[in-house]
Amino acid sequence: MTSSQEERARDRAKYRTGLMWHVGVFVVINAFFWTLDLVVGQAGLQWAYWITLFWGVALAFHIVAYLIDGRQIEDRSADKYLKEQQEHGAK
Repeated sequence: MTSSQEERARDRAKYRTGLMWHVGVFVVINAFFWTLDLVVGQAGLQWAYWITLFWGVALAFHIVAYLIDGRQIEDRSADKYLKEQQEHGAK
């Protein structure tokens, strides 16, 4: 395994750890908000729904970014750009 492959593997693991923290915090905090809203709220859910909805959308984007792994896309684009530059320089 080359150094750049090791760096990519570490970065990927670090990104996954960040995603897992995001999921964990989302679950814990939203469970607290829903409980608080149900206990204190007068007519059922009032505001916890909106926090969960918007935060859930942000979490979904985080998950999609992890699954797509935009950094690999960036690496491929950079490799393609370098290859084009080398071909133009050789001509």
